[in-house]
Amino acid sequence: MFPRRLIYAAIAISSAAAFVLFGYEFIRSVSSSLFIEAYGAENLMFGMALVSPSMIVMLYCYGRLLSWRGATYALAITSIFSGILILGCYAALIRGVHFAAVIIYVFREAYIVIVIEQFWSFVNSVLTTKQAKRINGPFCAVASMGSFAGGMLVKRWAEVLGSETLLLFAAGSLIPAAVFSVIAYRFGGEPKPSEEEAGGRLGHLGVKTLFRSRYLLFMGILILSTQLVSTVLDLRFNGLAEMELPDTDARTAFFGGVYGYLGLAAGILQLVVVPLALRFVGLRIIHVSVPMVHLVSSLVLTISPSLRTGTAAYLVFKALDYSIFRAAKELFYMPLSYDSRYRAKQLIDSFVYRSSKSGGAFVIGLVKLVVQTIPGIAFSITAMVAAMVWTPIVLSLTRAYQKLVNTEKA
Repeated sequence: MFPRRLIYAAIAISSAAAFVLFGYEFIRSVSSSLFIEAYGAENLMFGMALVSPSMIVMLYCYGRLLSWRGATYALAITSIFSGILILGCYAALIRGVHFAAVIIYVFREAYIVIVIEQFWSFVNSVLTTKQAKRINGPFCAVASMGSFAGGMLVKRWAEVLGSETLLLFAAGSLIPAAVFSVIAYRFGGEPKPSEEEAGGRLGHLGVKTLFRSRYLLFMGILILSTQLVSTVLDLRFNGLAEMELPDTDARTAFFGGVYGYLGLAAGILQLVVVPLALRFVGLRIIHVSVPMVHLVSSLVLTISPSLRTGTAAYLVFKALDYSIFRAAKELFYMPLSYDSRYRAKQLIDSFVYRSSKSGGAFVIGLVKLVVQTIPGIAFSITAMVAAMVWTPIVLSLTRAYQKLVNTEKA
């Protein structure tokens, strides 16, 4: 069923993802904690609002690389460049440049999705749907083990080494990630665009490809609604952490533990639940079940707000987002063209993914300027409303996906 070259390619690309997520746990915990120390958790929404413009610049550069040298070089170069920029921010922070905390917070939001989505573009291009249903879960699980290991090390080392030093691990992890990525493409082969798509003829960013497809637009709306849930739960979680954990390094250690256990939970779901669900449960049932779970967890947070329930709601969202939702969502891209998988996908799963969070944070920031203080309960109620909006969107998408699959078989 699986040619040997695909097995080697899968091992290599999942190893690359594990290294990236290992390093990401260091920068995620550190950047949040340093930003809070410098500007306060109440201003995180303004940091999030800066993500969109940075995403546009990075995605354009990625699109040009893809047109110029192809998918292999685009992935390797974006990985290495990310490591260099993180290293530069570390050097600035230890010299007392506080604004570097803003740069590292914004950049961490951008680089991780751009790199990770390139891994998924590769997987979606070299596997069949039947193969993907078997391999997507284990692929995610191996990647999550890197996340778990990184989170546990942050928890152990944050107060020993200091928050800034941990950025060196994030920068260093991107070197083996780039190497394993190149190995994966060597075994799996580099997908080629059609003559119409070659050299970015339909646009380096993939805007034309996105807007001429109703299906892809619905994908964008789906991501928009999911990330509204993520944004408000993230802000609520960080606000509760600031109140109960005022010490910077202790807060970094707490974040590291939370993200480490998140990686473990996601890994278990990916290794056990995802392969079984994709094989034996209808795609529509899977996609409808996810927002219903978030509706319940947000309701609990609304009724009984605390760091424990805030952490639980955030963890539940992220664990499902990284596992069953992610694996099921990626199937939507498999029947599509090269530009849809490599360019429009980046717009949806990188730019829309982060910009919806950034835009939501910006709106919340404007509201905060008017009312001064936003009650914590407003965040969890917003998450409940967004989860209810999410459901009809995914019902429409699963219908459209089934039509595409049936057409492809015919």
